[in-house]
Amino acid sequence: MPVREMIETYPADINLDRERIAATVGALIDCAQACTACADACLSEGDVDDLRKCIRTNLDCADICDTTARVLSRHTGYDANISRAQLQACVQACVSCAEECGRHSRTHEHCRVCADQCRACEQACRDLLAVMS
Repeated sequence: MPVREMIETYPADINLDRERIAATVGALIDCAQACTACADACLSEGDVDDLRKCIRTNLDCADICDTTARVLSRHTGYDANISRAQLQACVQACVSCAEECGRHSRTHEHCRVCADQCRACEQACRDLLAVMS
């Protein structure tokens, strides 16, 4: 995986476990993609008016996950407070998106898939937060 390879080749010391960072960044990228695809799928549904909040939540979560992945990929001049705050925001975005997609998961399979990915990303972010100093 390019994420893992790039983190492994970083020349300076990193304060966190590189494998855990790589796994979290991978989960963030996967979640951003799932949320973007789910929002697009929602727009293709016949009941798009009922999915308006889901679409918005998907797009917000995708943007926050994408930004969090970028923040975690940078280590020069690392500021744990910024990374921690970004991870906390991402946890909340994933929780909100999983809940909203969960409301539609019986009717729309893409919402079920997205909710599952959001929960996995939330857990990856929580796991990284637990070991941050």
